[in-house]
Amino acid sequence: LVPLPEAFSLEDAMAIGTAGYTAALCVDALEDWNLIGSRKGEILVTGAAGGVGSVAISLLANKGHTVVASTGRTETHDYLTSLGASAFIDRAELSSKGSPLQKERWLGAVDTVGSVTLANVLAQTVYGGAVTACGLAGGMDLPASVAPHILRGVALLGIDSVMAPQDKRKRAWQTLSDHLDRSALRSIARTEPMSDLP
Repeated sequence: LVPLPEAFSLEDAMAIGTAGYTAALCVDALEDWNLIGSRKGEILVTGAAGGVGSVAISLLANKGHTVVASTGRTETHDYLTSLGASAFIDRAELSSKGSPLQKERWLGAVDTVGSVTLANVLAQTVYGGAVTACGLAGGMDLPASVAPHILRGVALLGIDSVMAPQDKRKRAWQTLSDHLDRSALRSIARTEPMSDLP
């Protein structure tokens, strides 16, 4: 069990859910890598319109970062902009096999997709940057090279929300309490009657 921050109701906690908690773990991991607050650059969020992506965008934007959202659904751009995304990249640009090292762009990233997308994100991350990986919507494989890690010092930070120790859990919920815009939370989740469930 994790104590509920005073800022949240039980309904808020349910709306945040595992996805929002995982997003906070990702943001905290990037902060621990000395990215947040110490360097300026674009932070990429893949699978941006999903639960993890939506909360990650809100948290990162509220911490003052320039957030680029990767999505294949242009109809979500207004929604993602309202959460704090300042630019977009079509997921198709990241889902085709690319070279082991590509033009440096991302200071850091929250990746929920995995597979070829994650390989391309790593190949485009700037020297000393870091990428948190917490999902596998695109697959469990990682067709990548060690080049970004040994030539640019790029870190791949695995995020596990299930077995995370208590101190990381409490910190994640504090990050959510301190930096998640409540109006964003209302746009991310909605309450439906049981009668609408299949």
